Amino acid sequence: MRMIVFFLVGLLVHVVFFMSIFDIYFTSPLVHGMAPHASPLPAPASRLVLVVADGLRADSLYKPDANGSTRAPYLRNVIEEQGSWGVSHTRVPTESRPGHVALIAGFYEDVSAVAKGWKENPVEFDSVFNESRHTWCWGSPDILPMFAKGATGGHVHTHTYPAEREDFASTDASKLDSWVFDQFKSFLLSARENSSLMSSLRQDQNVFFLHLLGIDTNGHAHRPQSQEYLENVALVDSGVKELVSIMEDFFENDGRTAYVFTSDHGMTDWGSHGAGHPSETLTPLLVWGAGVQAAQRVPEPQNYHDGYLQEWKLEGLRRLDVNQADIAPLMSSLIGVPIPLNSVGVLPLQYLNTSDVFKAESVYTNAVQILEQFKVQYDMEDVTSCPSVGHFLLNLLAHRLLTESRQAELISKARVLIRLEKYEEAISLCRSLIGHALEGLTYYHTYDRFFLGCSVVLGFTGWTSYVVLRCVHSLNPSCVVFRSVSWVVGCLCLASFPMMPVVGREPNVHMVTCAGILSLFISACYLWSARKRSIPHLTDRYLFISQVTSVCAYVPTSTHSSLQLKQGLPLSNQIISWITLGSSLLVPLLSSTRLFHRLLSIFLTLTATFLLLSTGSVVIQLTGIGEHWILKGYHVFGVHSVMKCRSACLLQVFFIITAFFGTGNIASINSFDPASVYCFLTVFNPFIMGGLMMWKVMIPFVIVMCTFESIQVTTQLSSRSLFLIVLVISDLMALHFFFLVQDNGSWLDIGTSISHYVIVMSMTIFLMLLSLVTHVLTSRRVSLCRTRKMHFP
Repeated sequence: MRMIVFFLVGLLVHVVFFMSIFDIYFTSPLVHGMAPHASPLPAPASRLVLVVADGLRADSLYKPDANGSTRAPYLRNVIEEQGSWGVSHTRVPTESRPGHVALIAGFYEDVSAVAKGWKENPVEFDSVFNESRHTWCWGSPDILPMFAKGATGGHVHTHTYPAEREDFASTDASKLDSWVFDQFKSFLLSARENSSLMSSLRQDQNVFFLHLLGIDTNGHAHRPQSQEYLENVALVDSGVKELVSIMEDFFENDGRTAYVFTSDHGMTDWGSHGAGHPSETLTPLLVWGAGVQAAQRVPEPQNYHDGYLQEWKLEGLRRLDVNQADIAPLMSSLIGVPIPLNSVGVLPLQYLNTSDVFKAESVYTNAVQILEQFKVQYDMEDVTSCPSVGHFLLNLLAHRLLTESRQAELISKARVLIRLEKYEEAISLCRSLIGHALEGLTYYHTYDRFFLGCSVVLGFTGWTSYVVLRCVHSLNPSCVVFRSVSWVVGCLCLASFPMMPVVGREPNVHMVTCAGILSLFISACYLWSARKRSIPHLTDRYLFISQVTSVCAYVPTSTHSSLQLKQGLPLSNQIISWITLGSSLLVPLLSSTRLFHRLLSIFLTLTATFLLLSTGSVVIQLTGIGEHWILKGYHVFGVHSVMKCRSACLLQVFFIITAFFGTGNIASINSFDPASVYCFLTVFNPFIMGGLMMWKVMIPFVIVMCTFESIQVTTQLSSRSLFLIVLVISDLMALHFFFLVQDNGSWLDIGTSISHYVIVMSMTIFLMLLSLVTHVLTSRRVSLCRTRKMHFP
């Protein structure tokens, strides 16, 4: 009874500690209750066309090819003659959802999204689309519904293609972009016969949004330097040229249309994105049309030292770089709608070709809009904070920079400067006010982390101390430790695995095939060496051989070759892959219940699935884990009775945790590289793909736990002692990882930091549940016919 109470209390404590990181690090920075603000002056444009080429790198558009000619002649002409250009600097994580939210809503990644998923923002937010009179959108079903869902009044109209078209094995992903352009043309043609639609189109403050996913899909499938990717860039260029011609003709060349062409993120040379490499964070930005500054020639060198101007042959044209969130207030100012309520973007005035008073009024509106967020955030924290040291620190920054009287003084002064036509001074003052308000927003969102962190640390310390006392009380201090030279050498080899790259730049199918052959070779050697102790039945021999051979020798190589030839995923390979996955936990139950044979069967079966989900050296790491734990660990720990001492639990559990993190594949699910699941499916489905990657993460854990279950049965170790030792180790590691949790950076960085903390926090509960599964895998057998049952040796 006392042990049950101890487990229940421990479970409650760990749930509280587990949820603490989401309350401390991953709360949404968005606030609500602000009033919208728009410039009182007439807008220079009546409508806006936003074209987002998903996954387009800046150099892929700007850089001439080897012959010196441009891949996008129309957009190059826009840069040289019609509009302004620059680089939009994105922030990590460089993913589609955060990128589009920054472009259209003006704020960066909402970190509370880690608890909900990446397809939509977990908190409702305002956007340029919501503030517009009408918005028509064409593109991906993964992006457009997010903005229609949060819009009021039903004025955001979305047109998406079926999700099945987002196929990474498609022979020509550019057809996604062709679909968008065709639908846009059909829409305008139908408007000529629809008086109601024509009336809506003739109104001002309208937005047309075209989301082009073909470039991103081709980049993932073929890499950004491929012919498919570059030809897709050319197709987008010609599509934009035709789009502008149709728009100008439809609106009778009234000169009231503004155009924005950009990208949500870039892409690495190996076809991934999400981190902070320049190829991922540097995206193109072209703005032209009504109210936009035309191309500006500059005879003197510009203040950029990255070398891109010379590489792109654009050193004679003024380059205007912005932060990605700055595009939202720019679009709002061009068509005269309120800046999105949660926007933290700063209006880039250098893109505007308007009067000085319009620029001053627009920046003033931008400052008031951000200051509104500051006021709401301060009022919210002031109400929820208790009178303590934390409350004193809460008010410290406000008293120093932006007291209510100071806010009123700065706003009034800016208004007076605009009335006196001192526009430059007013703009400078408003920008200073924006800077202070943004600092205050960050401070109020993070000021209490130190105190909450201290509370968690004290709780960890008290709980761990109590568990250590119980653990010491239950252990027998006298024991003998068996030392094996081969075991130590193997451990040292495994220690090198965490230093290997976990996210490969290029898939290495030959490495996967070699790992499968290596698994068979090692297993065959140990079967031969163990033939004198227990000879496997003929059925088991065929079972061992068939579990890996067909997979390692055929499916990964065949699938890779087929995709390279643009022939899609072979149906036979897909069937074999799903059958292998589905049978991975059933086939071991058909083998002998002799410990060594059963462990070997589990290893081969799970390795087969792991091979199908691997693209590089991580599969070699799993092979090393399986060989060292199952084959050598079983003989070192299972055969020698001298290891029956309870202190062996400490060593075993330590290597279980080391083996799991040593495989390094926890990063594969955070980087979300779809190449890992191409043997199973190529049509984009984040939930199935994520589930497959999660199972890939679990496989090493299952293998080593099965081995440990067998060792525990053979040596008759105390399960209670094992549980307490696991509890102490996991809590100590959790305290370490608690300080390493981060809420900024790429999804790979954020996800890895969360994964480490969550894994060690749930280690105790997870091991208890997993031990039931491994007990079934190692001790039960399914008989297809009546045979004599074999028992443990």
